[in-house]
Amino acid sequence: MLQAITLILLCQLAGEITVQMLDLPFPGPVLGMLLLFVGLMVRGEIPDGLKQVSDFLLRHLALLFVPAGVGLMAHFGLVARDWMPILAALVVSTALALVVTMAILSALIRFRSRSDE
Repeated sequence: MLQAITLILLCQLAGEITVQMLDLPFPGPVLGMLLLFVGLMVRGEIPDGLKQVSDFLLRHLALLFVPAGVGLMAHFGLVARDWMPILAALVVSTALALVVTMAILSALIRFRSRSDE
């Protein structure tokens, strides 16, 4: 299990270092997650230790939102002052995420139906 946690953290570190070195415009942990995904695709299976660690993290995911909630409360004045742009950003990003998800799902369904024929 320690090896799985180490693997996750090393992938995150590799992503962070790569983003810093190449000055990429997205978070390092996202690139690290992509590196982990590619590694698992090459391997062809998920090791048992990594599955256990990821299941544990997903079961306790709500705890990871506590610091963000505390940060919101600490800066409530800023949120109250800028509530309209925040609300607009939330609505637009949610709508965009739904549209992109629907487009990808439609494309995958069409692709799968073609491959089944």
